[in-house]
Amino acid sequence: MKSFKHILVLAIVTVFTFSCKNEAQPEVKTAPASTSTKVETKKAINPNAKLAKAEFKIEGMTCAMGCAKTIEKKMAKMEGVKSAVVDFDRELAMVEYDEAIVTPASLETTVTSVADTYKVKDMQTVDNFSSVKK
Repeated sequence: MKSFKHILVLAIVTVFTFSCKNEAQPEVKTAPASTSTKVETKKAINPNAKLAKAEFKIEGMTCAMGCAKTIEKKMAKMEGVKSAVVDFDRELAMVEYDEAIVTPASLETTVTSVADTYKVKDMQTVDNFSSVKK
C-alpha cells in the first residue's frame, strides 16, 4: 500500500509537471508601415495676439493632485490659453490667454464644468501675477 501511494504521488507530480508546459510560441504579426502619422498638437497662439492675465479664486477644491491639477489641465487645453497655473494652497488660479479667443466667462465655465463643487470668485484681470508660492 505504501509503494502504491508513492507511485500515485509520482504519477500525479509527473502529469502536472509535463502537462503545464506550454511550448507554443506566440504568433507575431507586424502592421504595415504607414506613410502618414497622426500627431495631435496644440494650436499655437498667434504671436501678435493681445494676451491678458486673469487671477481668480476657486472654492471647493479638496486636493492638490486631483482637483487643482485637473482644473489646471482643463484650462491649459483650452484654445487660446497660453498658460494656466492653479495654486491649491492659496485656492488661486492664474491664466494667461488670448483676449480674442478666450473670455473670463469661458474660463469660469471651464472650471465649473469640471465639477459642480468648484466655484469661481473674485475674477480680475491683472498686469502681473501675484508671486507663486513654491
